[in-house]
Amino acid sequence: MLIFIFIILVVVNFLIKRDPPNFPPGPPALPFFGNIFSIEAKQPHIYLTKLAEVYGNVFCIRLGRHKTVFISGWKMVKEALVIQAENFVDRPYSPMVTRIYSGNSRGLFFSNGKVWRRQRRFAMATLRTFGMAKGSMEENICQESRHLQEAMEKEEGKAFDPMQLLNSAVSNIICQIVFGRRFDYSDQDLRRMLKDLTDMAYLEGSIWALLYDAFPVLMRHLPGPHNGIFSSSRSLKASIRKEIERHKLDLDPSNPRDYIDNFLIEEKHNRKQDMGFVEENLVLCCLDLFLAGSETTSKTLQWGLLYLIKYPHIQDKVQEEIDRAVGQNRPPTVADRSNMPYTDAVIHEIQRMGNIVPLNGLRMAARDTVLGGYVIPKGATVMPNLTSVLFDKNEWETPDSFNPKHFLDDHGRFIKKEAFLPFSAGKRACLGEGLAKMELFLFFVTLFQRFHFSTLDVAELRTEGITGATRTPYPFKIFARSRFDLQPLCNAA
Repeated sequence: MLIFIFIILVVVNFLIKRDPPNFPPGPPALPFFGNIFSIEAKQPHIYLTKLAEVYGNVFCIRLGRHKTVFISGWKMVKEALVIQAENFVDRPYSPMVTRIYSGNSRGLFFSNGKVWRRQRRFAMATLRTFGMAKGSMEENICQESRHLQEAMEKEEGKAFDPMQLLNSAVSNIICQIVFGRRFDYSDQDLRRMLKDLTDMAYLEGSIWALLYDAFPVLMRHLPGPHNGIFSSSRSLKASIRKEIERHKLDLDPSNPRDYIDNFLIEEKHNRKQDMGFVEENLVLCCLDLFLAGSETTSKTLQWGLLYLIKYPHIQDKVQEEIDRAVGQNRPPTVADRSNMPYTDAVIHEIQRMGNIVPLNGLRMAARDTVLGGYVIPKGATVMPNLTSVLFDKNEWETPDSFNPKHFLDDHGRFIKKEAFLPFSAGKRACLGEGLAKMELFLFFVTLFQRFHFSTLDVAELRTEGITGATRTPYPFKIFARSRFDLQPLCNAA
């Protein structure tokens, strides 16, 4: 009887999950479980990139009950995200996301349709108002660089882990835009938020998140690391709600100070409009901005320290260019970038090799679509593999090696590369890309202008990374020794 029931279930499963005509191929899958146990847990992006070598740049795997179409290689990812952008702009249903983003509020990353478009435009306008357009962002980053320098100098040449300091410095930039203030690096509220953020970012991209989305009814009642996703998100949302309540006490509609003020003012004007201007959505939008504005940039700077310590001749060349273009006594400005092609190339190569967001957010086909000769039916879940673009053998001369020449021509001039997609592409590209580029350049140049970085044992610097929703280096310790005896590069405001 048990064998008979099992056979019936397998047959029913096959009939329900039968692929439509001309559907992308993929590896054989187990009944019910699909390919979820085949995915390499520590480096899933590598496993998925290798599958493209077997099944082509458009292939499908099953995660539990659901099929996901993976898109690999620069040309095919460009086709999906840029050329057919409207077909793949929405997010699919996710049990995990639905639980985190409770109710109808979906924040900035996971909302769709009119709500997403309106909230994205609002966030971008706010970033311009309180960051880029006011011309104050360079000054804010410079001031934060001074705090970071002072914190590193307090280590007095001893070995230390730079992760906490870099996380704090970078997060303070987005905190000033969203919360209207910065935090001291020792502030316990900031430290708790950053820990919750790191835990959440790792778990959201882990095998546990895949298991939860594949078997939500079962996983909801089981113990395990996946529950940390929800506890971390609850803690972060509680911290953000405290900031919102603080803003309400002295809100001046005629003089908004930051993103929260702007949102609260807009909420009063849009009470009857379903455009996401409700307080619960404000919490989620702040969560998304905090995640995007902290995790990716700080991780890139960590990879930057690792690679330039690993390759000291590159660190020397960067510092020679900094001394020549900026000097030793003044802080860098964004205008210096055009005179620093080698440094610019190094930063881009750090982003490429660091591969901070290995996959991308899930997409959903808005209509029946042909991609790579295969039919992607309406409603199908699609995942662009950004790793396969940043390491595409057809686009990069030495894709697996750290090589700043990828971004330099024969005359040493900086060149842009289409296949450089650390911020994704198309309509869902990172809305804070401009801010992130400014932060990376100014923090990076300021640090290497002031310090020479080294470590106890270069051989211990591991480049495979810890992969979740973002990719971070394994913990490592550094020495930060002053290159010369200077006054702080930025004067106090």
